[in-house]
Amino acid sequence: QNCLEESHASVLRVVAEKGGITKKLFDVAYKRNLGAIEGSWTGSWAPERFIWNSIIFKPIRAMLGGHIRFILCGGAPLSSETQRFINICLGVPVGQGYGLTETCAGAAFSEWDDTSVGRVGPPLPCCYVKLISWEEGGYRISDSPMPRGEVVIGGHSITKGYFNNEAKTNEVYKVDERGIRWFYTGDIGQFHPDGCVEIIDRKKDIVKLQHGEYVSLGKVESALQTSNYVDNIMVYADPFHSYCVALVVPPHQALEKWAQNSGISYKDIEELCHNDQAIKEVQQSLSKAAKAARLEKFEIPAKIILLPEPWTPESGLVTAALKLKREQLKAKFKDDLNKLYQ
Repeated sequence: QNCLEESHASVLRVVAEKGGITKKLFDVAYKRNLGAIEGSWTGSWAPERFIWNSIIFKPIRAMLGGHIRFILCGGAPLSSETQRFINICLGVPVGQGYGLTETCAGAAFSEWDDTSVGRVGPPLPCCYVKLISWEEGGYRISDSPMPRGEVVIGGHSITKGYFNNEAKTNEVYKVDERGIRWFYTGDIGQFHPDGCVEIIDRKKDIVKLQHGEYVSLGKVESALQTSNYVDNIMVYADPFHSYCVALVVPPHQALEKWAQNSGISYKDIEELCHNDQAIKEVQQSLSKAAKAARLEKFEIPAKIILLPEPWTPESGLVTAALKLKREQLKAKFKDDLNKLYQ
């Protein structure tokens, strides 16, 4: 997932840097082919797609060898924008899978010919998938038009529990009256009419703001990742305030190029990250990405801090799969987060 998101952002950065006729042609080709994939009558026709693919998208596909036929994605939700980007720029379908270590990996997988975005397909034959209402978060199996709730996975593929941690095991593993073992994932999903699952939220990533609005940190981060100025980002929400904030690690090359074009002098990347104009530029880019993703106003970070050092597994701030370690990040940047709320 992270590789695909990064590829998406990198290509957009290169196109933006070239500008001029190159960017205009890319934008036109992308929009026309996107319309075709989504079934719009304004989309490109077959002969036109052949031309766009040959002129615009062939160099992008050549970067990955030019012979990719199918991409499998897992580990974290893939944004709909990135999935469509892969469909268009690489010309291949993207299959998304869903599962956890506790469920022996796979629990659901999308069909190869499913062109929809955001879904992880139907449950695999080895397990059962059901939803349990989460009243506090406002997700219920009685919701319309689709039932929503916490994803619970059961069957013979469910592990026994956590080694030497009986309390945690009893918290998330349950056995029903039929003897089926169930694992409560903590993920929020919804069932489509055709039986496919879509993961829409995460219980632990949802924060209730001062005035009662719920902010899904993971959803907001996924939307803001599409900004050209985001290499990594952590959104933070204090329940005692009415807005959220963010820690942003910008790609050095993109930010330095902007500074050069804007005539801003700086000693090093750390000084540039503290520049008020640079912060304003990144925040405007985040607002644009948020608007494109149709985020609510309270979901958009009101204040941000730019951090010069990348987050790596070696730093202990992200996992080997590059997922955020929120508690470690909050501890390390505690003072910065407090300043954002002053």
